Amino acid sequence: MPHAVSDPPSPAQDATMEDTATPTPAAAEAPEPETTGAPAPTEPTTDPSTATATEIETDTKTPEPSADAVKMELPSSPPGFGGDVIDVDEFGDLDDIDIDIDIEMSDSVAAAAASAPANMKMEDTSAAHTAAIVTIPAASSAAAASKEDAEIAAKIEGGAPNLEDLFDDDDDDLIQDLANTEFSTADVLSREASDPGVMRLFYQRLFPWRYLFQWLNHSPTPTNDFAHREFAFTLQNDAYLRYQSFSNSEMLRKDVLRLMPSRFEIGPVYTANPADRKLFSAAAFKPLAKELCFDIDLTDYDDIRTCCDKANICNRCWQFITMAIEVIDVALRDDFGFKHIVWVYSGRRGAHAWVCDKRARGLDDQKRKAIVGYLELLRGGSHGGKRVSLRRPLHPHILRSLNILKGHFQEDVLRDQDPWDTPERADKLLALLPDRQLQEALRKKWDAAPGRSSTLKWADIDAVAKTGSIKSLDMKGLLEAKQDIVLEYTYPRLDAGVSKKLNHLLKSPFVVHPGTGRVCVPIDVRKPEDFDPLAVPTVQRLLHEIDTYKPSDEDEADEAEETKDKEGDEEKKLQDWEKTSLRPFIELFRSFVLGLMRDEKDVKVKRERSEGMEF
Repeated sequence: MPHAVSDPPSPAQDATMEDTATPTPAAAEAPEPETTGAPAPTEPTTDPSTATATEIETDTKTPEPSADAVKMELPSSPPGFGGDVIDVDEFGDLDDIDIDIDIEMSDSVAAAAASAPANMKMEDTSAAHTAAIVTIPAASSAAAASKEDAEIAAKIEGGAPNLEDLFDDDDDDLIQDLANTEFSTADVLSREASDPGVMRLFYQRLFPWRYLFQWLNHSPTPTNDFAHREFAFTLQNDAYLRYQSFSNSEMLRKDVLRLMPSRFEIGPVYTANPADRKLFSAAAFKPLAKELCFDIDLTDYDDIRTCCDKANICNRCWQFITMAIEVIDVALRDDFGFKHIVWVYSGRRGAHAWVCDKRARGLDDQKRKAIVGYLELLRGGSHGGKRVSLRRPLHPHILRSLNILKGHFQEDVLRDQDPWDTPERADKLLALLPDRQLQEALRKKWDAAPGRSSTLKWADIDAVAKTGSIKSLDMKGLLEAKQDIVLEYTYPRLDAGVSKKLNHLLKSPFVVHPGTGRVCVPIDVRKPEDFDPLAVPTVQRLLHEIDTYKPSDEDEADEAEETKDKEGDEEKKLQDWEKTSLRPFIELFRSFVLGLMRDEKDVKVKRERSEGMEF
C-alpha cells in the first residue's frame, strides 16, 4: 500500500519533499556512451550554424534543498507490471489516426548535417533555424484528414476504441519503398551494426514508431506531449543535433530515415515547440515534464564484480542489474505509488527505468533529487573505506531490500563472484568487520587455507564469533556490520545525475547500440531474473530472420486467419517485427503503452466530468 513519505530522503539520511519549490534547472552532464545527458537549454550567444566543438552551454546550478524543504503527498496506486498487462482485444474498434504529413529538408540542410565535423554539437540543422521545412498537404487532403480524425475522435469518445489498429505500422508507402529494396542476408551479416544501410533497414522494417509515439503522446490523438518533446540525434559522424521536434510518428520516422542517426535520445516536453525556442525568452521556454528516469550501469560495480570489468558483461555480473531492478521497482510502486514503470536494456551493460505516471512526469528537480536521495544508499568512492553505515533501527525500505537481496548475496555474490578469493580481497572484508581481535583470528585461519572460498569465509565469521574466545566482541555490532556488508555488495548503484534533472536526455527504447548491435529492448519486470542480455537480438540477426522467415506452424496460420482485413476480406500481412525474435519485446512494450493510455484517458474523463458539474 503506497503511503505519503514523511521523510523521503535516503533511509540512511533523513530529509523531506515539498510541492512548492521549483528550482532553476542546472546544467546536465555531457552525453556518455550509455546514457546521454544534455545541457539545460539556454539562449546561444553565437549562430549555431557557425558553432564549433568547443562551444559550451551553461546554466545555473540548482541550490541544495534543505532537509525541511520538501514534502510530497503521494496517492495510492496498486502495484503491478507497468499498469498491468492489457489484452488489446478488450478495446473494440479504432482506426489508425497517425497524421501523414510530408516533411522536407533542403539539400543544404542535409548536407550540413552529414558533413558536420565529428563530435560537433549542432543545435540547428540549418544556418537559419532548427526546424525542418513542413509541406502542408493540399486543401482537399487536409480536409479529408480532418474528417477522418474527427471520426476517430468520435469513436474514442464513444468508448469502444480498438488500439490494435492504432499501432499498425504496415504503411502503404513504406511497403512500396521496401518492395524496391535490394536485401541480401549475406551482405547484412557481414556489415557492422552502425552501417547506414543496416540502420536504414532497421528503422524502415523493425522500429515500432507508432508504439513510441503513443508512449510519449499519452493519447491516440496528437498532443503537445509529443509535439513539444525534444529529441536529440547522434549522427554517424558523431555530430549531435539537439532540440529536434515532430508532430507525429511519421514525421519522426521520415527525419530519422533522412539523417540516419546512430541513435537518438528523448528529452523533456517544453512550454513551446523546441524548434521555435529562439522566438521565446529563457523564462518562457523551459522544460515542463519528463519521465522520472533511473540508470544502472555495471561499470559502477567494477570494485565488487570479479568476472568482468569496464564495458564487458556476462550473465553472472548481470545479476547485479537484476537485484537493482527488484529493489528499485518495488520501492517506486509501494513507497511512492507509481504504477507505469518500464525497464529497458541499455544495449550493452546496463538498464534504464522510465517512470511514466503523470505525477512522475511533472516532478520538478527538487522532488526528483529527493526521490533519488531516498533510494541511494552507498556513500563515498569505490576505492577503500566503508560505503554503507546505517542508523538503527533500519528504515522499512532497507529491511525490505535486505529480504530481497539476502538470497542474491549467497548465490550471486558469494558463490558466483567469490569476491574474497585472494588474500588482498579478503583484507577488504576484514576491514569492514568491527573487532580487531576477530579480524586477526580470521586472517590467521584464512592464511592457513589459501584456497578457501568466499562462501566458507563468510561462514567463518559466525563460527569464530560463537567460540566465545573474543571477549571484547559485540555480537549486535557484528550483526549490523554483516547487514551493511550484504547491502554494500548487492544494493543498487544509481547514476544519480540521470534522475535529478528534468532536462536530462536518455536513449530511446528500441534503438540499436552501435558497439554491440543489440536492440535496447524492454525487460519484463515480472520476471527480471529470466532476462539474458547476451541473448538480446542484434540488428543483423533480426534482418536475417526477416529474410529467412517462412510461416510453418498452425498457430501462425490461425493467427493469419483471425487478422483478415475487414473491408477486402484479405489476410492482413504480418508486420516485419512479427517475423523476428523482436516480437515478444514489442508486444511487451505495446501492452505497457495500452495500460498507460487507458489510465491517462480515465483521468481525463474524470476531470472533464468534474469540470462539467461545476456551476
